[in-house]
Amino acid sequence: MITFSIIQKSQLEGAMRMDAEYYQPEYLDLFSKIKNKIFLKDISEIVYGTTPEGGIFEQSGVPFIRSQNFSNLLIEDNNLVFCSQKFHERNKKSEVLPGDILFAAVGATIGELSVVQNEIFRGNTNQNIAKVRIKDQKIDPYFAGIFFSSKFGQFQIKRLTTGNAQPYLNSEQIGYLVIPELGIKEQKEISEHFSLIQKEIKNSKFIYQQAENLLLKDLELKNFELGESLSTSIDFSDILEAHRMDAEYFQPKYEKLISKIESQDHKRLGDLVSVKKGIEIGAEQYQEEGKLFVRVSSMGKFEINSSDQKYLSEKLYDELKKDYQPQVGEILLTKDATPGIAYVLKENVEGIISGGTLRLKLKEEIKAEYLALCLNSIIGQMQAERDAGGSVIAHWKPEQIKNVVIPILSAETQQKIAELVRQSHEARKKAKELLEEAKRKVEEMIEK
Repeated sequence: MITFSIIQKSQLEGAMRMDAEYYQPEYLDLFSKIKNKIFLKDISEIVYGTTPEGGIFEQSGVPFIRSQNFSNLLIEDNNLVFCSQKFHERNKKSEVLPGDILFAAVGATIGELSVVQNEIFRGNTNQNIAKVRIKDQKIDPYFAGIFFSSKFGQFQIKRLTTGNAQPYLNSEQIGYLVIPELGIKEQKEISEHFSLIQKEIKNSKFIYQQAENLLLKDLELKNFELGESLSTSIDFSDILEAHRMDAEYFQPKYEKLISKIESQDHKRLGDLVSVKKGIEIGAEQYQEEGKLFVRVSSMGKFEINSSDQKYLSEKLYDELKKDYQPQVGEILLTKDATPGIAYVLKENVEGIISGGTLRLKLKEEIKAEYLALCLNSIIGQMQAERDAGGSVIAHWKPEQIKNVVIPILSAETQQKIAELVRQSHEARKKAKELLEEAKRKVEEMIEK
C-alpha cells in the first residue's frame, strides 16, 4: 500500500529538509501527539567533547565517558577510561556533571543516550557525544532523558539522521529536538524511576562484589600483594616452553599468582569446558536489522550490550546457526581486542557470535556462574593480560585459554558464589524493566 504526506511549503522551509523520508506519515503522526513542545535549544546548552591526543588514556584521573559506557540510561563505570586533570582543565567546556544528558551523535550508536548519575560527580567526553545541560528549572533532566529514550524521542533522532550517508547529529539538529512541557508532578513521577534504576544497579554491583570477595578470600587472594619487580631472570628453557621472549610475559607477579592458585585444588580450563570459536562474516554482510551478530564490542560481564549492534540476514543466519549460535548456559568469552570478558548466557539469542568470541560449554560438574566469575576476576584477568600482552591489538589464543588455571573450591562455596552472581544479574534485569516501565509511562502520558 502506498503512503504519502501532503505538507505546506512553509513547513519545508522551516525544517530545511526536502527529502520525502523526513516527512513520513509515521513521523508526522508521532510529532503531532507531542503537545506544548519546547525546543532543546531554548532550554539548554549543547557541547561536544574531544579525545586526548593519540587516543591515549590514563589509568586514573577524570572519568572520560564514551558511548560504550551507556547502559540502562546510566554511565557504566566498570570499563571507564580516564583523562588527565590537565586535559580536563583545557577542555572544561565539555565537563559533564550529574544531570547532564549525553547523546551518542555519530554512526551506529546514534539514538543511545544516558543521564549522568551522582556517582560520576564530574567527567569529560569525546567528540562523538553531545552533552546537553538543561538550564530551565521547569524541566527535570532525568525526565528528559527517559523521554528521549522513549519512542517519542527516538523517532525524532531517527528522523533527523535519515538520508545521511554517515549518520551524525550536529548541535543545531539536537537543538531542534522537542520535549513536552509536562507538569512538575508528572515529570517527577517519571524521573523517580531513574533513582530506582540507580538503586538496582548499585545493588547489583554490591552483590557481585560480595561474590568476588568470597572467591578471593577462600583462595587467600584478598588483598594479595603481587608486587612489582624492576627485573627478573629466567632460564632459556622457559623461553622455549612459552614461545615468548618479551619481558612483560615473565613478570614475577604472574608467576606469583599462578603459583598461589596451583598450591590449592585446581584444573586447567580446557579440562572443564569444550571450546568453540565464532566466525567472521565480513563488514559487507552487516545489516541495519535482522539477526544479531554478537561482536567483542557488544560483550560485557553482566550482559550482551545493546550499543552499536550489527545484524545479518535471515538467510545467512540459517546457514550459520547450527555451528555458531550460542546456547543458554554457555559461557561467552572474548579472546580479541579486550580479552577475558566472560558472560553466562541467560536467555536465547537469535544470532551468531563473531570470531573474537569463544563459546565455552561445561563438560564437568562446575557452576557456570562460578567459572565466569573466576575468569572475570584477577585470576582470569591476569592470565589473559600475560598471554595476550605484547601486541598492538591483543589476541588471546584458544590454546592459551585452554591452559588457564582455574581454582576448584568446594561445591558448597561454588553454590554460594553462583547464587550471589545470579542475584546480581536479577538486580540488573530489574533495572532494565524499570527503564522500560518508565518509557511506557511517558508514552502513555503523551498518547492521552
